[in-house]
Amino acid sequence: QVQLVESGGGLVQAGGSLRLSCSASGRTSRSAAMGWFRQAPGKEREVVAVISWSGSNTYVQDSVKGRFTISRDNAKNTVYLQMNSLKPEDTAVYYCAAATHGVAVTTGYNYWGQGTQVTVSS
Repeated sequence: QVQLVESGGGLVQAGGSLRLSCSASGRTSRSAAMGWFRQAPGKEREVVAVISWSGSNTYVQDSVKGRFTISRDNAKNTVYLQMNSLKPEDTAVYYCAAATHGVAVTTGYNYWGQGTQVTVSS
């Protein structure tokens, strides 16, 4: 079992920055791949970025590439999503997820946090 708690969401103006954090706990959390997903109103949930258990491999969705960075600190059991140059279209609920397979792929996430709202005003 892996438990995930997100923090760091909020309201920001376009062009601003936010850093999301996801604190993980549980026996297999350090060996899990971690990912950030988001869901905007009326849209399906989509992957934003994922990172392998070691942190050596990442995937970032094209629409946020160059603006968002995913990282992890296994000593703190925490994964981060640094979001810069935010746009109104980044507005969504952001979810942290964990996958026990440990690799930086976009599927197979079996543990999810409750989500944190990010709102970008124009």
